[in-house]
Amino acid sequence: MGMRLSFAVVALAAMATVACPYSDQLLGTKGLTFGNGGGGGTGPDALSFTVQPSTATAGNIITPAIQVTVRDSLGNVDAAFTGAVTIGFAVNPVGGNLTGTRSVVPTNGVSSFGDLAIDKSGAGYQLLASAPGATSASSGTFNILAP
Repeated sequence: MGMRLSFAVVALAAMATVACPYSDQLLGTKGLTFGNGGGGGTGPDALSFTVQPSTATAGNIITPAIQVTVRDSLGNVDAAFTGAVTIGFAVNPVGGNLTGTRSVVPTNGVSSFGDLAIDKSGAGYQLLASAPGATSASSGTFNILAP
């Protein structure tokens, strides 16, 4: 059993050192996720929430700043992406209003939303990030507390 594991580790290391497009996943720099790649980076970009919205008080800015990252079909940050990322509601349980800067052009592949607030308390809010030429992403659910 120990020999088989050793061979598997050697094989993975060898793949990572010969320009494997999944080398960052194999080496653990992005976690062991083999589903991100599109086989050469030719597929569409995808958005992901890299800083999720957190619980906040109604009318107050959600902190820390929500961040959305643009990734290519291999799962790498697409620093060349220039389309604006827009935030809206995916789930709005009580009809709250989202205020703040809701459309941000990414810098080095990351859009940061530092002034978003929701005016009504409720449980189960969820945000949606979208951008032209990229697959949209939904945030995790979060709550807005009464002031």
